[in-house]
Formats: sequence, C-alpha cells, structure tokens
Amino acid sequence: MDADAHLPPPQSLWIDTAPAPQRAQPRLPDDADIVVIGAGIAGLTTAYLLAREGRSVVVLDRKEVAAGVSGHTTAKLSAQHALKYRQLERSKGRTAATRYGETQHAALEWVAKTATELAIDCRLTRRDSYVYTTDPRQRDRITEEADAAARAGMPASFTEDIDLDVPAVAAVRFTGQAQFHPRRWLLGLAAEIERLGGTIAEHTAALAVDEWPTPRVRTSRGTVRAEHVVVATHYPILDRGLYFTRLDPVRDLVVCGPVPVDRAPSGMYLDAATSHSVRTYDTGEETLAVVGGEHYRTGAHVDVETRYRRLAEWAREHVGLTEVRYRWSAHDMSTPDSVPYVGRYHPFAKRLWVATGFGQWGMTGGTAAGLLLWHLIQGVTNPAEQLYYPNRLAPRTAPAVAKEGATIAKYLVGDHIRALATSWEASSLRPGDATVARVGPRMAAMYREPDGRLHAVGAHCTHQGCLVNFNNSEKTWDCPCHGSRFGIDGSVIQGPATRPLRRLDAEGPG
Repeated sequence: MDADAHLPPPQSLWIDTAPAPQRAQPRLPDDADIVVIGAGIAGLTTAYLLAREGRSVVVLDRKEVAAGVSGHTTAKLSAQHALKYRQLERSKGRTAATRYGETQHAALEWVAKTATELAIDCRLTRRDSYVYTTDPRQRDRITEEADAAARAGMPASFTEDIDLDVPAVAAVRFTGQAQFHPRRWLLGLAAEIERLGGTIAEHTAALAVDEWPTPRVRTSRGTVRAEHVVVATHYPILDRGLYFTRLDPVRDLVVCGPVPVDRAPSGMYLDAATSHSVRTYDTGEETLAVVGGEHYRTGAHVDVETRYRRLAEWAREHVGLTEVRYRWSAHDMSTPDSVPYVGRYHPFAKRLWVATGFGQWGMTGGTAAGLLLWHLIQGVTNPAEQLYYPNRLAPRTAPAVAKEGATIAKYLVGDHIRALATSWEASSLRPGDATVARVGPRMAAMYREPDGRLHAVGAHCTHQGCLVNFNNSEKTWDCPCHGSRFGIDGSVIQGPATRPLRRLDAEGPG
C-alpha cells in the first residue's frame, strides 16, 4: 500500500458490522422517571442501571443507538489512560489517583460481567495494554508512570519488551485489560432497556431542558416531563454550567484493514508522544488492525485527507496494513485536569445531571459515569463523587482554561477577518471545492459537489457564532470553537449546537 492508495469513504467498522434494528418510532410518554439525552455508552449505561431498578426511562438520540461518538472509537476497555496516574498523583494526590483507577477498572469488569449475564456477544477479549515511548529521554517518565499506577492499585509494571514493530525503549504494561465491539454491546444494552419497559426514541432531537418547577425536555417530537434528566450528549447541549469554557474538542483519525497474521500484535498499544494507537479485531476469517492517530482540534484549518494518508502509511510500515477497508474519526472532549465531569449539571442543579469530558477513554470513562450517576440519582453515597464533580474548582487548571479561551478567541476573531477579506461569487467555486467567505451581506459556507450541485449555508455556528470550517474528508462543516459539526446541508451532526445552519439560496449546477 502506497501513499496514493485508495481511501474508501468514511465508515466505522463497528457501525458497518452491527446494523441497528429497525425501531418503530415509539410514542413519547408525557412523563417518565428518567430522561436520558444521548444513546451512547454513558447514556445507555445510566439508563439500563436505572431501568433495572424499576424506574421508567426514556432515552433520546438525534440519530441512532451508538451511531455517534460511541460508534467511532478504537474500543479499548482499559484503565490505562496514557500516562494518567503520574499526573493525577502529582496534581490531586495518591488517593485521587487510586480512586480514578478503581472506578475505571470497575467499569471494565462491569462490562465483562454484564455482557456474560445478558448474553451480549460483543466480542470482548482480554488483552494486555501498553503505553510506550521510542524516545530514550522519556524512559524515566515511563518508569515513574509504572510506579504511580502500581501505587494506585493497577496491574502495572515497567517493561522494555512489546510485540509491535516500533523501536520502543520503554513501556508501561497493564495486564488483564480488554477490547470489544462497542456497537454490539450498546445494541444489547438498548434491547435490554426496552425489555425492562424503557423507551428508546431514535431520530428525536432534544432541543431544550427546563428545570423548574418540574424538569421538562423539549424535543423535536414533543415534550416529556421527568423526575431526573441526564445529559449524556458527549458535548453538553445546554450552556448553563459554562462547559464550553472548560472542554477541549479534538478529533482522532482511525484506519482499519487486514494485516498478516505474523505481524498482528497481541496487545493494545499507545505511543506516549504521538498518540498512535494500535489494536486488532478478529472477524473469524481474518485479522484487522485498528490504528488511530493524527489528532487535531475539531474545525481547525487542516487537510484531513492528507492526515488520513499519513496514518495509513504509518500503519502499513509498523503493522503491515495491506489496505484501508474502513476509516473514521473519533471525537474527544478533554477537561483541563484530565478527569471527566460527572454529576450535577451546575452547582444549583437538583435533578439535572451530566457526563462528559472522557478524553480518549470513553469506553471505561462513559461506563464509570453511568455507574456513578446510577448511584447519585438513587441517593446512594459514592466515594468517587467529589473526584468527578463537574463544578469543581481547581486553581491549577486556570492556565489551561485561559489557553482554551485564547484559542477560541483566535478562531472567533481570526476566521472572521480572513473570511471578511474574501468576497466570492458562488459561480466561481469549482466542483469538489469549499469555502467560507462573504457573499454580499452574508457570511456563507459553500461546497460544490463533484457533479456541480452547490450547497450554501450560513457560516456562523448556531451555538456561539464562530465561523465553521470545511472537513474535506467527511464533507462536514466543523466549528473550531466548541466542536459542533454540521452536514453540507446545514443539519446538526454533533452538538453542542442544537439548531441547523441556515440554508442560503444557491445557484444550480455550473
């Protein structure tokens, strides 16, 4: 496979190999004990646990079960989250590092146990996990991470030996971790929620949530009153709580395809410096490598197609990838202190809850969030509540928050100056090209398809008004400020935006 090899249209392995059942649109009930917004791993875990307690549950999703972030991941189930434990021990103390490890490990084991109990064939297999470095100068850091993780009670050790074709000089090894098929898992949970009497409402967008006097969720199909509302939309769709000032949106690319059996590594791997990620998936007929990397800020001015090709070439060289059969991108949100936000949506919230900020570790992070929210909503004391408290004050994170604010300001101001300086006639846009520019009195985002059809929409993100940028791989308009994503027709693909981009008049093929 060379750098000019064919890249297929973006498609997730997990979604392609686990099609969702054709659900009839259920009638939304007027009332429910719990409304969960978001049918990904955090939302469905929360919903299943509460439905199991006999609570009436409604799950809403703009698309389908596990068709969003949870269906676009490398699907590692591991308590090893890069070089996390050294950082946590230094910034929050050994108790916090231990608590974090315990919750992530418990999430892994809960998935394994529940998959067996519910007979969900999610292809869960145990694998050792490694974070490695190829830089001799980072050897001491790897040693310190192994020691910190061991002190946190994790099955961690230092090693120099990994079976990945890279010049690794040191690695942290976690034994007994796992990998699985995330969509098979979540479709199984969704079916169990329905069996327990819950409602799964796909293609139903949550538009707003009223907290007082009784929580109500306003949707594209009506309003549901609830005792509790859980917002598990990856990026919170409600601006209360100011999450848009405390989350960093990043996209990681993934390529996937067959590899020779003799080059397929046995574990799961992550480069501490480059974030190249490797695991394999056995289809029963062949071994596929799932390789991630080339992360960038959502909506940044980057050539995504070129990054995909670079990643494919790295996979060819180091894993033996013979062709790119699937490719997709993972959407990650990170917090300034690298600990997710799970709990009360804002300091005064009584019945509104949130789960977000899992970084690159949403499979255990989202599951741990569901386990914690289950306890909090049931009024059960959980010792991890303070660690994950969404409204925590952390003076040490102030520089990171300020940096994120400066980045947003750069895009908000710089992109407007760039676009205002350019005036375009729509007829000058060539097939396959896209631009954001001033067209008459308006700022327009325009894309002309290869067949000549022109799509023109308002260029201001409907969340906070930043200008969107074109993703030349997925053919989407992405916002660099807070990570909202829109189709070329302006439809919302990913929040926090809940309203589409305004359609503008477009000329016909030309």
